[in-house]
Amino acid sequence: MTLPSWVVFFDEEFQEDTKRFYKWFEENDVVFVISDLLDIELINAPEKVRNSLGKYDNSKFERIKLSQESIVLANEYIKHKVVGISSLEDCRHIAMSTVHKVDYVVSWNFKHIVNIDRIIGYNSVNLMLGYEPVEIYTPFQLLNHENQ
Repeated sequence: MTLPSWVVFFDEEFQEDTKRFYKWFEENDVVFVISDLLDIELINAPEKVRNSLGKYDNSKFERIKLSQESIVLANEYIKHKVVGISSLEDCRHIAMSTVHKVDYVVSWNFKHIVNIDRIIGYNSVNLMLGYEPVEIYTPFQLLNHENQ
């Protein structure tokens, strides 16, 4: 199973589920997918966030790059008004996950990612362009899904 590494941030409201998610990550055969977009995002992130992934062995990560195919797909999400242009980076994360066939996108971003209308929009564009749907969950939802 693969997961994108941009999935979790340290918000007090979500701290318990975030800790459960990291514990699940540590105890299972799960790989975080890391992108060059994550590297850029982490530059300005709080130190706690920047250091959160450093304690894990490199074998827990897979690195992907933003490709022209992902850029085109992300632009299609914008063109079809899944989200506005200000959410282009979120679209690129979803597009990279789609193109690289990441098993799950996991996020606490309810406005632009983990939002039923957005999920339907991303997947409508994916299907229209011949891609598979992408599964998008919060860490809480994924842990409950995995426990079923």
